[in-house]
Amino acid sequence: MAILYSTRVTASGGRKGSIRSEDGLLALALAIPKELGGMGGATNPEQLFAAGYAACFENALLRVARQSGHRFADGDVEVVAEIGLSRNEADAFVLHASLPITMAGIDQASAEELVRGADAICPYSNAVRGNVDVVKTVTVR
Repeated sequence: MAILYSTRVTASGGRKGSIRSEDGLLALALAIPKELGGMGGATNPEQLFAAGYAACFENALLRVARQSGHRFADGDVEVVAEIGLSRNEADAFVLHASLPITMAGIDQASAEELVRGADAICPYSNAVRGNVDVVKTVTVR
């Protein structure tokens, strides 16, 4: 399988450190959220994961829509990724996710079909499938 794109990000200092991509475009301080006993005030791995998942899923959704002949106007699609951190029965940390998806200019059944198609091709969905509980809700307006 040919790799289409690859990137490299270095973390230093764990959840209280920083991250930097090899090209320097991503350079952020990290902080433990207040909810986990930290100081807050900077981003955290869960926020970064949520950002990537939301953007990737929306792009997959737009691609599936185009392939099916549906073109959305800017602002007609919104994907929100909510990422939670909890512990399982073995006291290990686990992620869970929710993807509220809103679309305009389409009926409910068609919107749900597009979301199923996007879920099939989104690299984040494929990476977490079977490992992270993901709840998808589809709303049309």
